[in-house]
Amino acid sequence: MKIYLIAYKNLLRKKTRTVLTVLGIALSSWVLASLLGFNKGYEGALNHDIDNMGFQVLLTAKGCPYEAATLMLKGGTGLRYLKESMVQGVAEDHDVAAVTPMLMQAIFDPNKGESGGMSGYLGVDPATFPQSKGFLEFKKGGWFKDPDAREAVMGYEAAELEQRDTGDKLLIPEKNVEITVVGILKRTGTQDDGTIFLPFRTVQEVFGRKGLLTGMGITVRKDADIDKFTERLYDLPDVQVVSMAQVKSTIMSLLSSAKVMVFSIALIAIIIAMVGVINTILMSVFERFQELGILKSMGAMPSDVFKLVWAETMFLCLAGSSLGVLLALGLARTTELLVRRLLPYAPNGGLVQIDWRLAVGTVAAVTGAGLISGLYPAWRAARVRPLDSIRNEAE
Repeated sequence: MKIYLIAYKNLLRKKTRTVLTVLGIALSSWVLASLLGFNKGYEGALNHDIDNMGFQVLLTAKGCPYEAATLMLKGGTGLRYLKESMVQGVAEDHDVAAVTPMLMQAIFDPNKGESGGMSGYLGVDPATFPQSKGFLEFKKGGWFKDPDAREAVMGYEAAELEQRDTGDKLLIPEKNVEITVVGILKRTGTQDDGTIFLPFRTVQEVFGRKGLLTGMGITVRKDADIDKFTERLYDLPDVQVVSMAQVKSTIMSLLSSAKVMVFSIALIAIIIAMVGVINTILMSVFERFQELGILKSMGAMPSDVFKLVWAETMFLCLAGSSLGVLLALGLARTTELLVRRLLPYAPNGGLVQIDWRLAVGTVAAVTGAGLISGLYPAWRAARVRPLDSIRNEAE
């Protein structure tokens, strides 16, 4: 116990250097915890978005498959159209449980913010869409029933932004068409929060897209072979088939590659922390060269000196890594906002998730790496010979 007390007091003798070393370790720990938390949060948010799409296959007009995937996950911007007549043919397939025709339209809304913005309207079939999105819950109201009704269901964020409640009128900019809000959804943490849902025939009429769709969401039967089913869909003319399993597999493959980069950056952060620890402890050993020699001349064993210097290393690493984890936890929200600015198509939900396991693991990893880096200074201190220290000479 006395060794730990002496080690603590030794660190206080050079407060500025100790503080700077702790801050250096804290920054490395912060980077490590934030990167690992982002890696975990991004993967979880992506899985959540994909699993909550409500259908297993999406049909869009032929084009770039990544553009189709974007349409599926985030609403997309490059709109191509399918003929509505294709719905019946797809619905007759024995592996299909339900087909949800969708027509997406975006229009500039000058009332959004200082410089305006885009409002997204998703036309859906009231007979099939609510079943495919069974996880959606209402804050107020419910789904529209009439496929031709001029009614809307607003996502939580869309309703907050437009300041609308059930029964209110909503004007579609540039079209001078009023629709009645009949339902407001609860927050889901997905793209649905910012969407305004209308009957797809109403969207066809208002936007002049009769007989056209931007996509079809397909729910397959539980016993269906999705791979064989998608193969049959490839025979349809001018369509792009996007399977949820394929999208998930592709994205997770890309994410695995990104993990290598994340762990590489984390390793660099740990190495930087180790170099700082070696520098600080080694300088401390050289400055106390005579003091360590006197301790040994008074009967201190090499193991005692080794433990003393190693204890100083442990205090520095524990303090720095703990402070870094606290910084990562406190600034997780800020980190997430920064990531969303850099990645405009990031998935919904928390992008930085730091739980207690990750926090403890980060402290253990940084402290362990620091203790390893402290082996050489501790060994060097243990080798000090009293006679050489008196002469003020170092080997």
